[in-house]
Amino acid sequence: MSNESLNLANEIRRTALKMVHRANASHIGGAFSMTDILAVMYSEILRLDPAAPKWPERDRFLLSKGHACSAHYAVLGLKGFFDLSELDGYASNGSRFISHTSYHIPGVEFSAGSLGHALPVACGLAVAGKRRQQNWRVYCLVSDGELDEGSNWEAILFAPQQQLDNLILIVDYNKIQSLGFVKDVIDLEPLAEKFTSFGWSVIEINGHDHAEIFESLSTSPEPGKPTVIIAHTVKGKGVDFMENKLLWHYKSPDASQLQEALGQIC
Repeated sequence: MSNESLNLANEIRRTALKMVHRANASHIGGAFSMTDILAVMYSEILRLDPAAPKWPERDRFLLSKGHACSAHYAVLGLKGFFDLSELDGYASNGSRFISHTSYHIPGVEFSAGSLGHALPVACGLAVAGKRRQQNWRVYCLVSDGELDEGSNWEAILFAPQQQLDNLILIVDYNKIQSLGFVKDVIDLEPLAEKFTSFGWSVIEINGHDHAEIFESLSTSPEPGKPTVIIAHTVKGKGVDFMENKLLWHYKSPDASQLQEALGQIC
């Protein structure tokens, strides 16, 4: 592993933090919990061409937790899919960078807002890829809270039945959802055993350890089985007063908090 993904993660956090502050927007906690995953994916894993976002041979990445789009927009801008200065207008009137992921943005495969939809679409893309004998892979990142959605479990049943070994699901398991801690809203445990019983190949990792993230995403799939990577993460990771706090599902940093947070990201 090089330092590229570590440096990219810091740049994503700084960029997303400024975006959310300028717009007085929400969801910086959930953006930070998945930042290290995005940094490794976009620096080391995904086959993409920023100059040709619809390149037919590209890997497909679908972000299901679209409310955390600030980090996704940030990494796309940093990787050259569009002029980074456009993000100055994030979540403002007239901007194409709305506050939930939009497929109108170069590099975005799927518009997300209502939860529980991206994984079923990812399954469809994976089926299409296999039937067309394509080599690209389909990646889908979901939040832990949205695993309360029944549509996800239908897809989780469907994928092994169709032997979608070109599908990689990543669960951002930061343990906090909109109304509280996951264990207190609808407890997902034993999550790994649930996926195993449904016929998935299961990998559990520290979702902030870049070497573990890279290894899990680089592992050859088990033939005939979709892969799920359960990434144990921390909401608000990287800023001590945001970490593991439900408040930062909603709150935007004020000017002093912005400067304090930027000082911690290095």
